[in-house]
Amino acid sequence: MRHGDAHRKFNMPTSQRRALFSNLTCALLSHEQIKITLPRAKELRTFADNMITFAKKGDLNSRRLALAFLRDEEVVSKLFSTLAERYSSRNGGYTRVLKAGIRYGDAAPMAIIELVDRDVNAKGAKDKARVAAEKAAAEAAEKAE
Repeated sequence: MRHGDAHRKFNMPTSQRRALFSNLTCALLSHEQIKITLPRAKELRTFADNMITFAKKGDLNSRRLALAFLRDEEVVSKLFSTLAERYSSRNGGYTRVLKAGIRYGDAAPMAIIELVDRDVNAKGAKDKARVAAEKAAAEAAEKAE
């Protein structure tokens, strides 16, 4: 009998697998598109879709459950404000998995997983803002000298 065999094990302990998918879900929700191996992308769909479903409910218990899984308040606030509003009229199917060839090093099948109606500017926005702030600080330091 195959009771309780709903998810792939990925040859790792449960706690490590839970942490992996928590981090991957955070990355997907913040960048709205990531490139990972195909089996991980297929498994990540369920976690990301569940988080967006929590956000659409919008109650306090759903926010606490999402925060317990994601452990990042910035991502949770984006999830409950921006993403919940974006997917309010959609009934499931919030993610898309696109095959992206094979990885050169070990020939692992790669995939791009993205949110369906994603914001193109969200990918790398945090890094771009950080670089711009560092550049502005360096210019201000130059002027001060």
